[in-house]
Amino acid sequence: MYLLPAIDILDGRAVRLAKGDYNAVTVYHDKPELMAQLFEEDGAEWIHVVDLNGAKSGAPENLEVVRRTLAATKLKVEVGGGVRSLEVAERILDAGATRVILGTALVRDPEFAQAAIEKFGPDALVAGIDAKAGEAAVAGWTEGSGVRAADLAARMADLGYEHLVFTDIARDGMQTGVDPAAYADMARAFRNPVIVSGGIATAADIRALAPIADAVEGVIAGRAIYENTLSVADGVAACKGDFQLSDQLEAEQRPLTLEDLESN
Repeated sequence: MYLLPAIDILDGRAVRLAKGDYNAVTVYHDKPELMAQLFEEDGAEWIHVVDLNGAKSGAPENLEVVRRTLAATKLKVEVGGGVRSLEVAERILDAGATRVILGTALVRDPEFAQAAIEKFGPDALVAGIDAKAGEAAVAGWTEGSGVRAADLAARMADLGYEHLVFTDIARDGMQTGVDPAAYADMARAFRNPVIVSGGIATAADIRALAPIADAVEGVIAGRAIYENTLSVADGVAACKGDFQLSDQLEAEQRPLTLEDLESN
């Protein structure tokens, strides 16, 4: 497993939504690229970036901010939000992204999902499935799709997708812990390990995934990192299974803050 600190961009700023609610926004910083630098300083190797405006509207609206964020570090980056054409996916990859996340388009445009995997290959793409009560949500989580999340995951596996972010919307941004069984079920449907998203609050939540480690590729954490209930270094250690180090960091380490970074 590996940790993916999350940077959600809304109107050019780094934010978090509670349960995907665009009316429940917490703004963390005006410069998302500084967040990326902070995460790199603390030991992350990946980050997870989402254009929330694009996810809702269907077209990227923060591409320049995404470009600055990608250019700010040497991190591997997966980027999503409003990616509903091959042209947009290519622009994001050309800007330096490691992988592009496809979400709503997987449901609404199956031909695009197939064309994307044929053009870019499985290493450059992530299937993003966000679910409420087992149903895949679309349009920035504002609409139900009528499609079971597990059925959509199986369909993506049939097309050749090998990476999948599964978000439990009810837990996202709420720091309520994870449901390991839900991710194990999704991995079985997808026939590959999945990336866990939603509910991570502390290193203990990552450790709770140890019994299903074979079903988990990575772990996304957002609000917990911003609000200092989980340091990036602690999360990286927990993902690697170094629980002794993780416990020590959780007890002793003061996370690097934005003020530290901005004062350099």
